[in-house]
This record gives sequence, C-alpha cells and structure tokens, in this order.
Amino acid sequence: MACERDGLSDERIGKALIKDVIEEELKHTASDDVPSLTLYTVELKNEEDKLVDQLSTLVRKIGDKLKDDVEIRDEIDGLARGFRWDRFNSVANKVLEDGITWERIAALIYVVGKLAVRMVEAHMPQSVMEILKCTVDFFKKYLLSWILQRGGWICSFSELAVASMQTASSMSSDRGGLVITFFAGIALGGFITWRLTS
Repeated sequence: MACERDGLSDERIGKALIKDVIEEELKHTASDDVPSLTLYTVELKNEEDKLVDQLSTLVRKIGDKLKDDVEIRDEIDGLARGFRWDRFNSVANKVLEDGITWERIAALIYVVGKLAVRMVEAHMPQSVMEILKCTVDFFKKYLLSWILQRGGWICSFSELAVASMQTASSMSSDRGGLVITFFAGIALGGFITWRLTS
C-alpha cells in the first residue's frame, strides 16, 4: 500500500476524494433535487478509505478561504449557467495557472463541490454526474502524474496537512494558537502517514 509506484492506489484515492467532497457539499443543499452519486463507485481498500476521509477534511479547510473570493464565485456562477467541458477546463486552468501545488489541487476540488451545489440550485442536478466525470478526467490527465512524482497521496499527506495549517494560520490572528495548530497538523500528518504505511 505504501507509495504504490503504479499509481492505481493514487488514482482510486483521487477519484474517491473528488466524489466525497462533492457529496459532502451537496449534503448542505436545501434542494430536493440532490442527485445520488451511488452509481459512481470507487472500490477502496480500508487504508485508502481512511485517507480519503482525512483528505476531504483538509480540502474543506483549504477551500474555506475561497468562500469570499469574488472571482472564483463568478467563475462558478458562469459555469452554473451551462456546464461544458471547455468552460470547466478554463476554470480549472485558472485555479492552477501559477503552477500545481497541493493547496491548488485542494482548492480545485473544493470549487468542484461548490459548482455541484450551484448546479442543483439552478435545477440542473443531472449535470452533477457530468461534473464528477469531467473532474476525474481532468485529475487523471493533468494532476495524477504530478501527485505520483511527489510520492503519491499517502507519502505526501503531511505536505497537504501543512498546507491546510498554513491556510488556517493565515486566517487567524491568535499567534500562540497558530503555533500549536501548526505543530498539531504536522504531528497528525506524520502519524497518519506512518500508520497508513505500516
């Protein structure tokens, strides 16, 4: 399981993470039109499932800072008027325009979750499955090799945890709490990485 070199584990984790974030965002939608994503199944090993849960939490922490980003909200609203692959690709490239980082991958996945919510609110729930499939295709085509070059999701979990702590620290003014939060994030990331690779 530890850092599989063939990338199959990392691909499964990425697919499951995208689906999980979309489902989590849709839970907070008041609409009765929320589609079920049960037809899109990803078979995970027990360790992978635990990692997806932890990654989902980190994605939401990183993505929370985007709530007030007017440009991102405008892009999501533009996509919600009529989802198309080329427009999605344009928004995804905009999120990643300054290069791929763990924080930007998390932001992109978070944006996709928010887009799914907007599609349901716009009474186009059938588009959610298309969004999921397009995002997974984008992930496999543009992000998976970058993730594999860094050792995969499992080996790089601590880097993502640090990115989420840095994001949290940039939004807080309590200096003592930041130090504790930062080191707790590093310890948590290290522990989970150690636990999943043993």
